Amino acid sequence: MENIKKYMNLLGLEAQDKVTKMKGIISSLSFDLYGCIQVTLTPLAKNNDKGDSYWYDVNRIKVLGKKPVMKRPDYEGYTPQSKGEQGCCDKPTI
Repeated sequence: MENIKKYMNLLGLEAQDKVTKMKGIISSLSFDLYGCIQVTLTPLAKNNDKGDSYWYDVNRIKVLGKKPVMKRPDYEGYTPQSKGEQGCCDKPTI
């Protein structure tokens, strides 16, 4: 469980893909059936154009920031996220 928490703590951090040099915020995290751990990098908004987000293997990611850009969801406590009550339409504001 401690390893999963380590990966969950990547959410909201600024990062860069080591291969393509794409920079963005880690906005999603995926653990798949085959053992791959991937993150989505969402580029920072420029001129109200967010750009496309891309999935990268976590081993290709270099974390650039130490502080998340917004408060992370609490999936362990007694919260809407932990009970599955907050959907994608209920995104928190920055």
